[in-house]
Parts: sequence; C-alpha cells; structure tokens
Amino acid sequence: MILKVFWTPPRDIGYDEKNTSMESAKSANVDLKKTVHLPKTDFSMKANLGQLEPRLLAQWDDAQLYDRIRAERRGQPTYILHDGPPYANGNIHLGHALNKLLKDFIVKVKTMQGYDSPYVPGWDCHGLPIEHKVESELGSKRATMSPVEIRAACRKYAAKYVDLQRKDFIRLGVFGRWSEPYLTMSAEYEAVIAGAFVDFLEKGYVYKGLKPVNWCTHDRTALAEAEVEYENHTSPSVWVRFALSSDPAAIDPALKGKRVWGLIWTTTPWTIPANLAIAFHPSFMYVAAEVGDDVYIVAKDLLNATAGVCGWGTPRVIAEFQGLRLEKTVFRHPFLDRDSIGILGEHVTLEQGTGAVHTAPGHGQEDYVIGQTYGLPVYCPVDGAGRFFQAEGAPGRLPEELLGKTIWQANPLVIEILKNAGALLAENKIEHSYPHCWRCHRPTIFRATEQWFIGMDRNNLRERALDAIKTVKWTPSWGQERISNMIATRPDWCISRQKLWGVPIIVFYCEGCQEPLTDRKILDRVVDLFRQKTVDVWYSQSAAELAGPDARCGSCGGTSFRKETDILDVWFDSGVSHLAVLTPENSLPWPADLYLEGGDQYRGWFHSSLLVGVALRGAAPYRATATNGWTLDGEGRALSKSRGSEAAEKIISKYGADVLRLWVASIDFTEDVRLSDTILDRLIEAYRKLRNTFRYALGNLYDFNPEKDAVPADEMLEIDRWILARTEDLIRRCRGWYDTLEFHKVYRAIYDFATADLSARYFDILKDRLYTAATSSPARRSGQTALYRVHYALVRLIAPLLAFTAEEVWSHTAKPAGAPESIHLELLPEPEEVASGLPAARLAEWDRLMEVRDVVLKALEEARQAKLIGTSLEARVRLQGYQGGFEAELPSVFIVSQVVVEPGVSLRAIIERADGVKCERCWKYSTAVGQDAEFLTVCDSCSAALRDMLG
Repeated sequence: MILKVFWTPPRDIGYDEKNTSMESAKSANVDLKKTVHLPKTDFSMKANLGQLEPRLLAQWDDAQLYDRIRAERRGQPTYILHDGPPYANGNIHLGHALNKLLKDFIVKVKTMQGYDSPYVPGWDCHGLPIEHKVESELGSKRATMSPVEIRAACRKYAAKYVDLQRKDFIRLGVFGRWSEPYLTMSAEYEAVIAGAFVDFLEKGYVYKGLKPVNWCTHDRTALAEAEVEYENHTSPSVWVRFALSSDPAAIDPALKGKRVWGLIWTTTPWTIPANLAIAFHPSFMYVAAEVGDDVYIVAKDLLNATAGVCGWGTPRVIAEFQGLRLEKTVFRHPFLDRDSIGILGEHVTLEQGTGAVHTAPGHGQEDYVIGQTYGLPVYCPVDGAGRFFQAEGAPGRLPEELLGKTIWQANPLVIEILKNAGALLAENKIEHSYPHCWRCHRPTIFRATEQWFIGMDRNNLRERALDAIKTVKWTPSWGQERISNMIATRPDWCISRQKLWGVPIIVFYCEGCQEPLTDRKILDRVVDLFRQKTVDVWYSQSAAELAGPDARCGSCGGTSFRKETDILDVWFDSGVSHLAVLTPENSLPWPADLYLEGGDQYRGWFHSSLLVGVALRGAAPYRATATNGWTLDGEGRALSKSRGSEAAEKIISKYGADVLRLWVASIDFTEDVRLSDTILDRLIEAYRKLRNTFRYALGNLYDFNPEKDAVPADEMLEIDRWILARTEDLIRRCRGWYDTLEFHKVYRAIYDFATADLSARYFDILKDRLYTAATSSPARRSGQTALYRVHYALVRLIAPLLAFTAEEVWSHTAKPAGAPESIHLELLPEPEEVASGLPAARLAEWDRLMEVRDVVLKALEEARQAKLIGTSLEARVRLQGYQGGFEAELPSVFIVSQVVVEPGVSLRAIIERADGVKCERCWKYSTAVGQDAEFLTVCDSCSAALRDMLG
C-alpha cells in the first residue's frame, strides 16, 4: 500500500474559534455539557492492590468461596491436579510462587470450564534439613533428650513453616483446601508410608544388602539420586602401575620374560586401598608399550596421550591384542599384600585415562556390579564419617598412617605411599563435576554399607516403569526421554537413611538368629498403631510392645526382637502421596490428571511417584506431567532461595499479587524464566493498560441494562458486529491455549486485543457514538451491547490469571439474573455467546478497512506535526484509490469530520481542513451547524439527538 499525503492551505471557516468551548456553550437554554454521556464508574484507575487484595481474601474466606466452588461443581467430571509437596523449611521464594501460581491457573481454568477440580495442597515435613536445623537450635540440650522429644521439636519446626508458607500461598490468591492440607508428618499419612513399605516388602521388591551408595560423610547417611547435586570440584589425578604377576606370555608370546605392568588412572587415590581388580573392555584393542625395561598395557587409542602424561617419549609397541585376552590376569596391588584381578567390563571407555579401570567394588556402582559378576567381595575400609579403619573382607592390612584419617586427608598420603612404592607414574589436578550433598553442599563419596533397597529389576519393575512412561503426556515433550533414561540406567533404589526425623523402616530382627521378622500381620499391627499415634510410637514403645505377644521368629521360633533403626528415604514419603491423597475418603480419583513441578523432579517426585505407582498399582499415578523452569534474574543468574524470597515479598507488598500473577502468565513456564526491575516495569505498564480497558467499558456501561437495552446481533451496526467477531476468535484461541497450558499465549492475545483491537481501534471509534448519540438510540445501544458482551467475556477469560482484579471488575459489572456473586463461580466464555453472525467475507473487509485506517491515522499525525490541524476532527480526508466501500462509516472509523472518496491508481490520503463550523457538542465540523433554529450551535446529528433526549 503506497501512501502520499498532500496538505492544502487552511480555508477561512467563517466563525470565531473562541466561541466553541462547551464549557460556556448554551443552545436554546440547554447546557450541552450535561447532554453528553461522559463515562461514570467507581472502578478506580489506580489499583491499590495492596489494600484491595487482602480485603478480597477476607471476603472469600467469609463467604467460604472454595467450599462453594466445590459444592457448585459436585457431580461434574473431575480434573485432578495433584500437588507436589514443597518442603516445610523456610519462607516461600519466587520458584515456589511460580509453581503454585501455575497450579492455581490450571485449577481455576478447569473449574471455569465446568470441571470438579479440587486442589489439596500438601507439605513434605520429614527429612534431614529440618532435623539439622532443630539439632542446631537444641545445641547441647539434644544429648539429654529422648528420640520422641527430638521428633516433637522437629514436628513443631515443620508445623511453623507449614503455617507461614500456607499464609503466603493464600496471599497469592491460590484457592485450595488450606484448612486440611496433607502433611507427610500426619498420623494418617505416616501410616500410608509405612503401609506402602509393607506392600513393597510383601511383593518381593525390598531387600537388604551390602552395596555402595552415595554417602554424605558430614550427615552420616545414605543419599538418594535426587539428593545429589553436581558441582565443580578439584581432585588429584594419578596414573598408577600394578605389576603383572601372572604369566605375561599368556596374553601374547611377545611378552614372554618381560616385566609387564597394568596402568590405571583415577581421580580418587583414596580408593586405591580398596582396589581388588583392573577392568578392561573386551573388544578394545590394547598394546604392550615398551619403555626402557618396562612394558605397559594401555588401550591403543590412548597410548599417545598416556605417553605424553607419563613422559615416555615414543614407546615401542611390541604386541597388540584385544581386551578379551586380559581376563583373569593377575596383578599385584602397589602397596598391599593383595592380588588385583584382570576383569572385563563394558563400562570401560576411551574418553580419558588408560583404558584400564581401577576397580573397588565397595566404592562405586559400576565397580560393584562388575564385581558381583566376578565374585569379588564388597570391601569398604571407610566408616560413616569417611575415616579409614582396618576392615575385614580382603587380604592386606592398611598402612598405619591411613587409619583414622578422612578420605580427603588420605589422598595426599596415598599418593606419597605410591611414590615410595615406585608405583606413581604421573600426577596432576583436575577440575570436574563431582557429586555433592544437596543439603550441606559437601562432596559425597560412594561407600558400601548395609542398606535397604527396592530392586529395580525385581518383578520387572524397571521394564514396567519404562512402559508406563509411554502412556503419559509429557510437557515439554523431552520429559519422556529424560525420565526414561533415568529409569533405564538407575541403580536399585536405596530407601534407608540413618537419621531420626522420618518414618521408620518397620522391620524387627530376631535377637537369637538375627533374621528379620516381616510377618504381614505383625507389620500391619504397627501400621495401625502409627495411624492412631503417629510413628512416634516406634520410639516410645519397645519391640515387644510393638510386635505384640504373638510375634515368633520364622527361622528359630524366638520371641525376643529388636527394632530397625533406619528411616525411609523422604522421596519414598512424597512418592506415596498419590496413595495418601487420591482416595475415596478425599473424593479424589486415582490416577491424577496432572503433576506439575520443576525440572529437578524427573529424578525426584515424578520419579519416586512413578515407581510407587507402577509397583503397587500397576500404572503411572499421573496421566500427564508439566515442568516449569528455574527462576533467574535479569542477567540470567539463578535466584537463590534468599534472593527469590526477597523478590517475591517485594512484589507482593509493593505492587500486589496480581502483578506477580501477571508475570507468571506472561512467560513460557517450560523454559527458565527471568525477572528484573525492567521486566517488572513492563508488567506494571501492561497491568495498567488491561485495567484501563475494563475501566473504559465500565464507565460507558453505567446506564446500560443488558436484559432491557441489548440489541440483537443482526440489528447491530457492522463495526459492533466486527468487534464481536474478533472477540469470538479471541475466546476460541485462548480456550485452546488454556487446554495446552500455554498461558503466555493467552496473556499475549488478551493484551494485544485490549491494546490494539479495543483501545487503539474500537474504543477510539466508539467514543463519539457513546458520548453524543441519543441515550437510547439504536446506534448507542448497539455500541453498548457490543461493549458489554466483550467486557463480560473478557473479564471471565482473564479471571484464572488475574484473580483479584477480575473479581474487582466483576463486582462493578451489571450481571444478568442468576449470575454468581463471585467471578470464580462462573464459567469461561464460550465463543458462541458473542457470535456476531458477520459473514467471513464481510469480516475480512472490516479487517482490511482497519488497515486503511492505520494508514489514514499516520497521515493525520503527519498533518498534526505540520500544524495543519490540531485534533483529527479538524480534518477532511480525501481518500484516493480506495474501493472498499463503507463510505458512510469512514468519518467515524477515521475519527474525522469528513471523508471524500476519490478515484486513484494507488491509495493516497490527502489531509485538508474540514469544511463548515465546529459543533459545540460533538466538536465535529459540519456545514449544517446553525440550520436548526432551536439549537444554533450544533450539527444536524447532535440536533436530532437533543430532540430525542429532550422530547
């Protein structure tokens, strides 16, 4: 579209501009100002959300709104979003707010779609962080307290933060069963946890075994996969040789009579005292590299790199053979009286090192697995504090200088011992990703201890879990591959912890033969006691009291027992939440329709819940999952919990929760999300525009009764039908995006509609008709009808996102008979309820006219800049090359006094001064001003309106 703008010199319009002010205008003794329908509304331009929101929360609470919603939706199809329990430790932060508001959006959307969608919030109350915090607060007093007293202190601490977090979540406008949340420390929930363990035990999933687990030496407990974070760590890196003691010629004849060495590389020198084998890959090619009088066995592909590190120059290769030839070779430990056996393993790689892997079955999962294949003992000479001791289980006594030392202290000592033994060929430092405890942030170790496990391959649990994953809808879609990879490769689930604040593993041991007592009747009795008295009873009663008089050892018939001291992994606690919450007693069906949590839950709650569901119910406990990203600052740095708490508190207290809700609505939550002062400023401006959109509608509907004054669609002006068609399209698109959880698209569409379609176009065009047409004229009522239908739809469409503001708007809205008092009892708008009946071809013509309007507005602005006109009503537009019709509507669409359509090759807008005199009532210029003797200062349109209004 080509635009050329021409200006013509101002013409003498023949009247005194100073007499056109409506402030002093009188015509036939009528105060013209009082005949103009200026907006009237109590809906404030300024939100004052800090005062409004607490007032609305009190109203909702007094009205028991959540219970009323449940009653209204009772009997309808259900949609269950099962809440993942946040940890009851510390104030809520921005990540909490993001997650809880997303859940609230979904529940409110489903409720307004007509579903019965209850929301039962919950908290994870057991675990190490709370126990540590309480121990720190108790100090030396803890030593004099009983387990029950310590647990009571933990329970009190958790309850404190449940109350604090609950208050903050309610302040965000999140609806839910806040008076009865689920708590993992409640008696009923603890009984479900213990009962689930008994079910796992009875079904044959559970066993106790000696195997390496991730261990925190600071907290002295085993850790689950989800409790391990990977951080940068600097470790010593060493190349160590092991003398071959078996016949070298058995590997290759060229080695006969040679002094041959195996060569390993490791970043954990402290594990070398536990070495029992050297692993080679069966199909890799290895070489025997001669360096002086020594021959070293190295992977062929790693020879050059190894030679460079060890300073060999160019070694001579005297033999080449497959790794398969190295099985059952025998090497000697560098400083212990012990053999190290040559074994084969597919876990050996060529990424770095020598192609020969130092193997200590007591200190690594892969080492343990391959060690079991070869019958190697699970030897671990390191205690729970990470200190060396003289352990049984393998030949050779540890050097005295290592005993009592921590593994970190032992690293340089082992290196020095290797040097003195002539076994150290090279050393340096390496910075790499290393597992750390997610609570104390100290490096962890792999350490073999007796623990309770759920076997991943028992009853085909792994395979069945992988099959169940395929039945779930994952958002984002990459979630399916992510959790599948985790399930496929994870070791058996270590479910025991060596702490106090949790649910005990309810197993008894016979004092006579030490066999575990796992009789279902005995254990069910304990579960019932938990349900009555919480698990504190495990610590307050003796084994005899708990087991009951009928307890007998199945092996030796003994009647004296002791209790297991380990507790269950807290991920087991939260993993059974669907068993505790999705119950007939709660009127919640199993499985849930949706789980929504952060990306870390693929190895946490998503993961443990899946395993529990598949093992005990035969299916995934959720039909779909969604994952939100991390909260970052403006520079992309992760917001720490403390900084995140400060940011959330600042926004809520200074701007209101609806601004925070608007932020959550504006982002693609499946990605990492940012918040900064600049972003916040944009959100506040966006909120202001949305608020003013509602204010405009309310102000211009003050005298409109939808039941009496509404005009049927087929009698409405076409431009009013056009905006209804645009609204219909908006509703259809937004409802689709609500279904796919794309809230950012809903927000953007509503915002663009409000600012572009409404404020910049329709409202601008409609204003003159609303202000100056006769009060009950068909033209004004047509516009009000369209405005009402758009407003009534828009406030419901945005209600799940802006919960407080929508309620405030609703309270100022004239509602039809039977409409609920709260918008949150309403339904989302249906596209059909605003249908205009405007044919698609005609709608497209109106859309094209709006494009022409944009062109004319640009020309008018240029004319203003050139001082040709002041307001657009001073203009006459000569529109050349336009063939779109709508001639009668063009002045109102362009908001000018006159439009003349002229022939032309291309579209051109020529801006001139309007003809005639300025009407004192509508301010448009007209040659008809003064023709009505009764109303001399107004145009013919205003004259007709006045006669209609004044009778």
